[in-house]
Amino acid sequence: MAESATMDSRTQLKKQAGEFAAGFVESGMVVGLGTGSTAIHAVRKIGERIRTGELRNIIGIATSIQTHKEAVQLGIPLMQDTLPRDVDITIDGADEVDPEWNVIKGGGGALLREKIVAQVSRRFAIVVDEDKISDCLGTRFYLPIEVLRFGWESQKRFVESLGARVEIRKNSDGTDYATDSGNMIFQAYFGPMQDPAALSAKLGARAGIIEHGLFAGLATDLVVAGAKGVQHQHKERR
Repeated sequence: MAESATMDSRTQLKKQAGEFAAGFVESGMVVGLGTGSTAIHAVRKIGERIRTGELRNIIGIATSIQTHKEAVQLGIPLMQDTLPRDVDITIDGADEVDPEWNVIKGGGGALLREKIVAQVSRRFAIVVDEDKISDCLGTRFYLPIEVLRFGWESQKRFVESLGARVEIRKNSDGTDYATDSGNMIFQAYFGPMQDPAALSAKLGARAGIIEHGLFAGLATDLVVAGAKGVQHQHKERR
């Protein structure tokens, strides 16, 4: 019963954070629609605001097939996946956030599309419950790394050489997980990361690593829901 109550409480916090950030959206905007259990509440709130007529001339870009399906059901107009326009604001969740607003994302497997959309967004709002806040990335969550299937064992050895313990993400039936782009996901356990930027550069320079879940210097807004309510901070992108 206590565990169930805790889960209900966390769900409520996620809902509060997501719905708060949905308030950043204004009529006429191009909006990045995030993926995951917190961002989905923002997507649903945006859909509600469109249905009531509060928001007009909104066009969304979904960061995953899952979110795309949800947006269609909610009646949110969507632009082509080619991203013909830049994005006014993207609202997305995170698995871990450090004091500098460096973020680990990708627990839901959508890190590649999420980062593409984040990088073309004028504002990138991260929405989390207070349990996702950390003094140092890697303390609370592993680093997801999306890799090409060709040569994946060589990439595993490379990531291990950087100090990580690597697991291959699996589906519930034991088969290898596949991202929306058909790639594999490594779950890389680095432990506390003293220099996320340096690690990001090493992973980004490696052929065969499609993308990784370190989002550094992208967040412009941080929305945290906790016992004291919803806290919002904003800063200009570096």
